[in-house]
Amino acid sequence: MASLRYLHLDVFAATLGGGNHLGVVIGADDWNAEAMQRFARWTALVETTFLLPPTDPKASYRVRIFTPHNEIPFAGHPSIGSAHAALECGLAEPHDGLLWQQCGAGVLPIRVEHGDANRELLLQSPGERVLDTGLAAHRLLAPSLAGIGLGALPPALVDGGRRWWLAEVADEASLRAWQPDHAVIGALAHASESMGLCAFARSSHSDFQLVVRAFPAGVGIVEDPASGAANGLIAAYIAHAEPHGALARGYQVSQGREIGHDARLVVHIDGSAIWVGGRSHTVIDGTLEWTP
Repeated sequence: MASLRYLHLDVFAATLGGGNHLGVVIGADDWNAEAMQRFARWTALVETTFLLPPTDPKASYRVRIFTPHNEIPFAGHPSIGSAHAALECGLAEPHDGLLWQQCGAGVLPIRVEHGDANRELLLQSPGERVLDTGLAAHRLLAPSLAGIGLGALPPALVDGGRRWWLAEVADEASLRAWQPDHAVIGALAHASESMGLCAFARSSHSDFQLVVRAFPAGVGIVEDPASGAANGLIAAYIAHAEPHGALARGYQVSQGREIGHDARLVVHIDGSAIWVGGRSHTVIDGTLEWTP
């Protein structure tokens, strides 16, 4: 039986317990994909990651990301949480303020900002493409948005590591109170081979400028409390559509309150570079006893 280090993290939390769970295994260098999948299925977390030595000389570390059902090349909160774990465990050191994460989407930069106590990690999104826009882009899009008024930007299908339908809604209060039809969103996700629908609204709150709700029915999740990759796509869409708008340089996001969480994500937009991240908290740091 192997004794490995295991961290359980709270990623993107504005208040402790408000973010997204992540399990991180350190030292499973000799595990194969089947063994990693078996453990990820047992944790039943949305994602479990495995920190490994890099095979690319540019990379600070390598990460493999598993849902309970399959390995995925990239996701936002597992990337930010894994970078936090790599720093906490002394597996990597930033150079010129950057870590380089090797994953299924390539070698991606992660910015390290502020000191250890207030450390924020921001991941550069792996590139985004707007594939289609407008309510007529798919026959199931309008039914998925039933019961909610739309905002200034038209709905869009955007791809960038993960594929999402994005929709701006009219106001924060409507978005927070919305009761979407999850079955229809699930049908849209499967028909379009996407994660699902991510809705957002602008806010005048002093602590955040955007409210986000994400419904990744394509991977069997009703609502996600904190969505790094989806927020990267929203930022890219806003920067593309409103290059001189109030949000074009960046903003802060509130997500998850509708399902009992309280996540805070930070978005920086530097020209064509989109950086999304926030803080992570180590809740459990222990020893994993497991036979691969």
